[in-house]
Amino acid sequence: MLVKSKAVKFFLVLVFVLAVSSASFAAEKIIKIGTIFPHTGPAAVSGQNCVAAVETAVEFINNKYDWEGFPLAQKEGLLDGYKIVLVNADHQGKPDIAKSEAERLYEEEGVFAIIGCYNSSSSKPASAVAERLEKIFMCGASSSAELTERGFNYFFRTAATDAIESAEFGEYIEHLNKEKGTNLTTLGLIYENSEFGKHAADEGKKVAAKMGINVVADIPFTVGATNMDSEIQTLKAANPDVVFGAALGGDYSLMVRTMKQSNWASKIFINYCTGYQNPAINKELGADSSYYMGGMGYSPEIAEVYMKAALPAQEIYRAKTGFPLDSDSIQETVCLHVLAQAIEKAGVLNTEKVVEILRTETFDSPLSLSGKVAFAPGGQNSKAFTVITQLLDLKYRTVFPASYADSELIYPFPAWDKR
Repeated sequence: MLVKSKAVKFFLVLVFVLAVSSASFAAEKIIKIGTIFPHTGPAAVSGQNCVAAVETAVEFINNKYDWEGFPLAQKEGLLDGYKIVLVNADHQGKPDIAKSEAERLYEEEGVFAIIGCYNSSSSKPASAVAERLEKIFMCGASSSAELTERGFNYFFRTAATDAIESAEFGEYIEHLNKEKGTNLTTLGLIYENSEFGKHAADEGKKVAAKMGINVVADIPFTVGATNMDSEIQTLKAANPDVVFGAALGGDYSLMVRTMKQSNWASKIFINYCTGYQNPAINKELGADSSYYMGGMGYSPEIAEVYMKAALPAQEIYRAKTGFPLDSDSIQETVCLHVLAQAIEKAGVLNTEKVVEILRTETFDSPLSLSGKVAFAPGGQNSKAFTVITQLLDLKYRTVFPASYADSELIYPFPAWDKR
């Protein structure tokens, strides 16, 4: 009888523990958000920075910070206690893996939304999965203009597109020709043979045609290239006045090193959202990174003057990476911050209600140069814009437009053997 009594008591205690555990689990208030970035592959450094950028947003959304004028920072979590939990995935720079990981995150992990994918070639199939499943896909730095020309209902991008940047590049060349007498008349294009690279090159050609500038070099290269001697020699032989570049991560480093080895440079070299914007990559290049240029929606130098509210968030990011926020990865922080605001405004974790808020509201965004985010039909942020910077001694110096400029352009690009 004593043995049976003990067994009954043990059984009752076990039932009670399981019941309490189940109730606790059911009461757990979490919002699962998926991320898909290149943790490995040619763009791994940028991909890892993007993950850290999303984690930065999780930190200031889930916890309380006394940041004035910064939505959601002064409260803990969303919807009276919900906390965001990330489920991260690595697409390795491969579109097919991005697609399968999006399916897994939505269908198996049950994420409410996905943020990704840095590479436009991966964002395209992953976001198509989201559209088919009628799930939210937030896109930060993927810049192919085509992504927001598909008429999707669940896709939202915060960064400027290659079309927007190309137009600004063209305006700057016209400004230099008119105001500085530079006589820049020929253009070269060097770009990765991917969704991002090809669309950037197409936008560059459109601007060149509009301005009457002759495209003398049109040079694609394979993503993850181990040698660019042929491509750079072809560019050198064409000798364009201006080059537009679209090379991510390690490809950007290789391109710069190969240009140095060839002892050639165009008068101006302007980059789309590429390795140029990544402080970690430029630190590796050291002095060789100087004098290159690019479009940027954020830099630590810009933030010190125009985006002071972003600086506390930058310190959270710096603690994770050892570097300040950069123009690309910060867009992923903006993605989660805007999505969180939409969830809070909707008042409920319901996809259609949150999507309606995203489509119709304008959001305060201290991490955006414009200070606002608003999505046009198709999902493009109508408030997105960039400035043109030039690197010198690992500092981003803004040279255009005049209203933001803090430095004069160093022109032309100094010859490698005369630095």
